[in-house]
Amino acid sequence: MTDPAGRAFGIDIGGTGIKGGVVDLGTGELSTDRERIPTPQPSTPEAVAAIVAQIVTDHQWTGPAGATFPAIIKNGVARSAANVDPSWIGVNVDKAFTDASGCPVTVLNDADAAGLAEVRYGAAKGVSGVVLVLTFGTGIGSGLFLNGQLVPNTELGHIEIDGHDAERRAAYSAKERHELSWEKWAERVQHYLTKLEALFTPDLFVVGGGVSKKAEKWVPLLDVQAPIRPAQLLNNAGIVGAALAVTESRGE
Repeated sequence: MTDPAGRAFGIDIGGTGIKGGVVDLGTGELSTDRERIPTPQPSTPEAVAAIVAQIVTDHQWTGPAGATFPAIIKNGVARSAANVDPSWIGVNVDKAFTDASGCPVTVLNDADAAGLAEVRYGAAKGVSGVVLVLTFGTGIGSGLFLNGQLVPNTELGHIEIDGHDAERRAAYSAKERHELSWEKWAERVQHYLTKLEALFTPDLFVVGGGVSKKAEKWVPLLDVQAPIRPAQLLNNAGIVGAALAVTESRGE
């Protein structure tokens, strides 16, 4: 269910900022300015829900909304807590945001949301088969799709490679932490993608996160069988994917 103009509200919750705006679901573009408010510290359920309510109110929005959340989300409930307060674990996030904002809110994992946006409007639009959308930042988020349908909560940044959590070695934060050159970091990403390719045989990799803006520095250094495309929606991917959750099943 969307408003009569085919729009929905999207909210993207991150460890440092909470962003929101109205999304035209026909085009995948924002139809209002994007609002950003710093994530409260500590990021407790009450504090974050209050910011969500504020952003919705600031836009005078009364219809359905979607929200990303940095956690495993099962039937609207947080089963983990990454970059937010651990008190979120076990909380019905759908209900918390719905009660605070007065709007029906559907919540999904943040990487799943970014993947949805890329599959519907961006780098993976129209691609059939298996698509893996990976976001490289503080960690590695993953969105797995089969013929355009989301397989939720894959958490592929946490697979073990050579005795290490993959994201500890191959996330963009690892490049910064160890002061790696693009070439050295690309070697780690290559090792990670090779492992994923052996497990899932994807038809396409989409690589996102803030580092996708510098794709020319590292994507050409990668050599796997599947094509690799940089994400296209960049900073708006979470908001757009959240809005899509209003009309699309989370695959549960």
